[in-house]
Amino acid sequence: MSLRIDILTLFPEMFGSFLGTSIPKRAAEKGLVAYHLTSYRDFATDAHKSVDDKPFGGGPGMVMMCQTVFDAVAHAEKQDPRPTRRILLSPQGQRLEQSLVAELATTERLLLISGRYEGFDERIIDGLKPLEVSIGDYVLSGGELAAMVLIDAVVRLIPGVLGAADGPADESFADGLLEYPQYTQPREFAGMQVPDVLLSGNHKKIAEWRLEQRKLRTQQRRPDLWQAWVAKQSQESNQ
Repeated sequence: MSLRIDILTLFPEMFGSFLGTSIPKRAAEKGLVAYHLTSYRDFATDAHKSVDDKPFGGGPGMVMMCQTVFDAVAHAEKQDPRPTRRILLSPQGQRLEQSLVAELATTERLLLISGRYEGFDERIIDGLKPLEVSIGDYVLSGGELAAMVLIDAVVRLIPGVLGAADGPADESFADGLLEYPQYTQPREFAGMQVPDVLLSGNHKKIAEWRLEQRKLRTQQRRPDLWQAWVAKQSQESNQ
């Protein structure tokens, strides 16, 4: 059965070109993922379709109100009997890392709650108990772009979405290391050469070179990942 992804947003139109392009589109065409968009404004109860209001206690901006979000979630979850993994996109949430992406790719239903303005009424978080997820330590105008990042990262890990030629096994973070350097035609450009080992046809040596490059890149560019990888290797060797 395909993964169902429900997206709750004030701007469903933002997702049209994204979901209809490249990997997200390919996944849907193969029947491996189904996307469903829900607008909060469809559940507003006043003539102005209000979804936000001023924060109690004062302060800048507006805050997303409880009722429309709760009603939108309830509506989306009624459309499919499978249990839903609720995710709220927030700069205060857990950092989105490959291990979490891999976990989410094994679920049957994801419900992405994206907000705008100054954020959500805290009772939305208390009542719905979503997993709060952040794509980085910075603030966006809304959760839509973060939702797209999460969707792209998750969908490409679903078996059958990517072909063998562009599979995820050797990509950065797949096993804790960054990806090795890639080259294509021409063999020489502006005095820069493709490494001889890649032209040798010796697959064993190519694999060894790529692994060494992954280690070197990780050590140089992401020492935090390198230390974690070394610690994991040491732990596994002692078991």
